Amino acid sequence: MRVILTAMCVLGLLSWPACAEIYISQGPNGERLISDRPQPGYTLLTKRDTFTDAGHILADRPLNIGGPADFKLHIRKASDKYMVDPALIEAIIQVESSFRPDAVSTSGATGLMQLMPGTAGDLEVEDRYNPRQNIHGGVRYISELMKRFNNNLTLVIAAYNAGPGAVERADGIPEKPETKRYVKKVLRAYDNFRKVRYGQE
Repeated sequence: MRVILTAMCVLGLLSWPACAEIYISQGPNGERLISDRPQPGYTLLTKRDTFTDAGHILADRPLNIGGPADFKLHIRKASDKYMVDPALIEAIIQVESSFRPDAVSTSGATGLMQLMPGTAGDLEVEDRYNPRQNIHGGVRYISELMKRFNNNLTLVIAAYNAGPGAVERADGIPEKPETKRYVKKVLRAYDNFRKVRYGQE
């Protein structure tokens, strides 16, 4: 298998962040390419924020990204650090990514808690694909929203989806069908996780 690196990302190996986002793709002959943008004629395999694990992907070796037990440990630690109910964290992860650390939305939100690049930067998350970093960044964001909306859970969940500015402008849940559905899904998952996993009433 041949591995091809574009010039900008070769430089990025020496000095991050020369590439704001890393694209790893595969060509029609099986060769894999790492670049700073999508490449015509290549199938995108995955995107990354850093070069961590890029070698494993290029060499087609399995990644050790952890599993439910590892996620639960990160969730507990983040919950303790930022004083956010772990059942709420799990509910948001379930709705956002179905617990898939490599999930990427059409808008570019990434990872377990679907962090956008700008939000991740504000939260000091260097690699959104790293489960621990993603969870800690997402939970920190939830804690900030809790303070901003005086622990109003419905508004916090709406703000996680639509942005705090949109919630403040609407003085409540924005009139967006997607956000309304999102709030209902998270609240339903939250109630389920509280009862089933954490024994809360």
